[in-house]
Amino acid sequence: MAIVSLRGQGVARGYAIGRAVVMDAAVLEVAHHRIAEHEVDAECARLHHALQVAQQRLSEMAQALPTDAPAELGAVLNVHALLLADPELEQPALKLIRERHYNAEWALTACGSALGEQFAQMEDAYLRERATDIRQAIERVLMALAGADADILCAAHRMAEHHDEPLIVVAHDIAPADMLHLREGRFAAFVTDLGGPTSHTAIVARSMGVPAVVAVGNARTLIRDGDQLVVDGATGGVIVNPSAQVLDEYRQRKQQFLQERAELALLSSAPAVTLDGVAITLNANIELPDEAAAACRAGAEGVGLFRTEFLFMGRNHLPDEEEQYRAYAEAVKGMAGRPVTIRTLDIGADKALLNEPAVATNPALGLRAIRYCLAHPDIFATQLRAILRASAHGQVRILIPMVAHMHEVHATRQALASAKAELQARGQPFDDQVQLGAMVEIPATAIAIEPFAENLDFLSIGTNDLIQYTLAIDRGDTEVAHLYDSQHPAVLRLIAQTINAGVRYGKPVAVCGEMAGDATLTRLLLGMGLTQFSMHASQMLEVKREIRSAHSNALRAKVAIALNRAERVDLKAL
Repeated sequence: MAIVSLRGQGVARGYAIGRAVVMDAAVLEVAHHRIAEHEVDAECARLHHALQVAQQRLSEMAQALPTDAPAELGAVLNVHALLLADPELEQPALKLIRERHYNAEWALTACGSALGEQFAQMEDAYLRERATDIRQAIERVLMALAGADADILCAAHRMAEHHDEPLIVVAHDIAPADMLHLREGRFAAFVTDLGGPTSHTAIVARSMGVPAVVAVGNARTLIRDGDQLVVDGATGGVIVNPSAQVLDEYRQRKQQFLQERAELALLSSAPAVTLDGVAITLNANIELPDEAAAACRAGAEGVGLFRTEFLFMGRNHLPDEEEQYRAYAEAVKGMAGRPVTIRTLDIGADKALLNEPAVATNPALGLRAIRYCLAHPDIFATQLRAILRASAHGQVRILIPMVAHMHEVHATRQALASAKAELQARGQPFDDQVQLGAMVEIPATAIAIEPFAENLDFLSIGTNDLIQYTLAIDRGDTEVAHLYDSQHPAVLRLIAQTINAGVRYGKPVAVCGEMAGDATLTRLLLGMGLTQFSMHASQMLEVKREIRSAHSNALRAKVAIALNRAERVDLKAL
């Protein structure tokens, strides 16, 4: 058998050696045909019933999750159930059946594709990958329409009869509902054609501690059932039918990695303190309310970034104050008294609400985030009231994204004062001392940081956008993504300037972008004076290990010298 080496994106670290289980293709390729006039009512009823069945199955799965299931699974299953309950998916499909006489499968996939395309065109990587949620939710409906109760473990059972080795799932993509079933098998790794760092395969694999490689592109067509695989979750490598020498090398790597993870686990209750006694705060980034409790269990000292966009996307009506309040309150309660930083709506331009057409010439520079909120005061006021109400249940901080002008800060404070006055008139409780902070993700803000540091309660550096805007690089564009560089001297100077301003004005500064969770950059950030990191909970132990083995003051002297140089910072030399 020929040795084949494939390359994707490693999204869950670790090494696996086992036999491939190739999952069947996604079921979105369905028969398209027109129905007769007299069949329209029956076809509409058939679609409606299938949506209800799929929604019910997803809800039942979420309620019946085992206690050791990753917290993300329940949240995602509920999101998929909500997508299927949203009239924005059903009503347009029913209209196609009635007006164009599409069969149910055709009508559903047509509407789902249009809805998914809206997400796929978004600037934000996390929201862009939510197009997968639309497709995966629709797959559940198509199964119901076909009368199929897919058992994704069939292939695994077939393979288990012939091999004693661990099994590695190879698929075009894996839906969260299928991930739930896959947990029941003895799977050593996941390999998919699609996906990214925030795809559900990646999130669940990390929570399960199982290596995963996504975005391989053609793994499912090149790998056959029973092929021996080596999966390298660190580099994104997948080796098909490796030689004996390669197998020996990866067995050694796997053993070393397992030993490192065992040592890391011992740090879960240890404080994040440098060798010279500097205490560092480690917070979690979350996207769904359910993740707050998981972050708490992982040892997070708070939530440094709670993205609220999940409440607004892919629906034909805005979430009202009560729905938002319940979601925010759930996260606050889940953190059991620890602070929760809730970012206001980062949407607009390419992330249009209510199916408004995205017409911005350059969405990344358009009417988004705080600009959008101030341009839509009713939407903003509703969210602020909901956040304030949630503050009655614990420590809450409000974070405004994409701030570039001080008048945006003043306008936000005015909106916040109006929201407080309305709640007081209602007699609804809230914390009147809720802190207000801003994301530093536009170079202009970092360059002219003083008034922001003086007038805000805290600052949070969003390194993803800061790097993109500083270098004029779209990291989602494959032709220039290699130029996206977190160690560019201009980027690092903007970060250092922001941290230093926080020190001068006595205001806390955090980094909540990807740099915070990259353990290879921890010492660099410590040397810049950073004392607050916010990241995915799964990254905390590696970052904590770097913190506990670092000498902060010694690093600061070295980093200061490096930042004065024109060339890219060499981490190894540093």
